[in-house]
Amino acid sequence: MSKDNYKLVANNKKAYFDYFIEETYECGIELVGTEVKSIRMGKCSVKEAFVRIRNGEVWVYGMHISPYEKGNIFNKDPLRERRLLMHKQEIRKLVSRVDQQGYTLVPLKVYLRGSLVKVEIGLAKGKKLYDKRESIAKNDQKREMDREMKSKWQ
Repeated sequence: MSKDNYKLVANNKKAYFDYFIEETYECGIELVGTEVKSIRMGKCSVKEAFVRIRNGEVWVYGMHISPYEKGNIFNKDPLRERRLLMHKQEIRKLVSRVDQQGYTLVPLKVYLRGSLVKVEIGLAKGKKLYDKRESIAKNDQKREMDREMKSKWQ
């Protein structure tokens, strides 16, 4: 993915902390015009969002897209469920994986690629408390190393 046509709108850092992300998938999202304008302005959040597969379609719930200021009557509910656009074979593969114990789908990023709005979802397995502690310790250790390296070079 080249940098010139990619703009990150929303990132779900909490998902990386709470889950082991095994695979990622890029999918489109079905939006109305005012929602696209709002996303282009960066008014989108996926922190509390989750993904479900219903009737062979992938849906994202709890994704907040703020109403567009100049949209008046055309604005939709900010927390409405939105359909994600994926190939049937990918959906079938996801259904078989999610049916296994402990797997779930979480939205990781919302970004603009060219003129299109894309959502990256991850096939994830929940972390236990000790795994989260291990992640915190690893991040602290990395931060300390970066601090040491920075002080040595100055």
